[in-house]
Amino acid sequence: MPDFSVFDLVPITQGSTTEIALHNALELAQKAEAWGYKRYWVAEHHNMPGIASAATSVVIGYIAGGTKTIRVGAGGVMLPNHSPLVIAEQFGTLETLYPGRIDLGLGRAPGTDQQILRALRRDPMSSDQFPQDVLKLQELLGPANPGYPVKAVPGTGTHVPLWILGSSLFGAQLAAQLGLPYSFASHFAPKLLLEALAVYRANFQPSDKLQKPHAMACVNVIAAETDEEARKLFTSTQQSITNIFRGKRSQLPCPIDDIESYWTPQEKGQAQDWLARSFVGSAKTVEKGLKEFIEETKVEEVMVHSAIYDHPARLKSYEILSGVIQ
Repeated sequence: MPDFSVFDLVPITQGSTTEIALHNALELAQKAEAWGYKRYWVAEHHNMPGIASAATSVVIGYIAGGTKTIRVGAGGVMLPNHSPLVIAEQFGTLETLYPGRIDLGLGRAPGTDQQILRALRRDPMSSDQFPQDVLKLQELLGPANPGYPVKAVPGTGTHVPLWILGSSLFGAQLAAQLGLPYSFASHFAPKLLLEALAVYRANFQPSDKLQKPHAMACVNVIAAETDEEARKLFTSTQQSITNIFRGKRSQLPCPIDDIESYWTPQEKGQAQDWLARSFVGSAKTVEKGLKEFIEETKVEEVMVHSAIYDHPARLKSYEILSGVIQ
């Protein structure tokens, strides 16, 4: 089995609060550390009523401060929303406080609408500068350059590991060109997974950071004592995705007995396409699905996203999975 890690959107469930979501995230990270997961990543999303990780670097500091050995990072920071200098300073500070434990995954999509872009005071075309911004960030986190007057303090010389994230072929091409590790978001955009991995591996250029391709894929996993119980827990995710198609973003809903009564046939098809890389069931069912996925993709790491309404059930899902992957 490859290494397994946790991807947490820090979900705010219906009837709960942001404070509870953040406390739950820390507890999950502590449990994940004890269960042997390699990384714990959170992601930048803005204006999302069901996601508590908008201030991504702050949340990473909170998680890293409450754990001891697990790597903690961003999956990712949407670099078009920020100055590379500010991100270098933030993650340089994190690396200084928690040396050898911080990852920085970088996304090209702003992850926002035009209204939020204006609120962030960003140029709508800033994503076009993503490759140049990644290079600038590498420079700011690398050795001090006497010929460059701007330095990240902290940041310079910290060499925070960078990952390129993607849900299309662009990120695969860039990660290959720069010789960086690559993570594909197949938990919500599975269609191009195999093609993106092939592009990344075929075009990879060794660098001082990485000598050979290193690919990770994120998938949805809902594990429970029985297949039936897991399928019911999964209805929270299915409702959330359906709500997105309806133009409604909300807190993570509680599970329901009959998902067929919730969506239309068209919505069902859309949701199934979105969630095609999901593994839902008992330990035996999940193990079988993941082994087939790993054999198909040959990824070096698997990142697991589990949007489960009930916090104890979410902890149990990751605990069951940890028994499968040992």
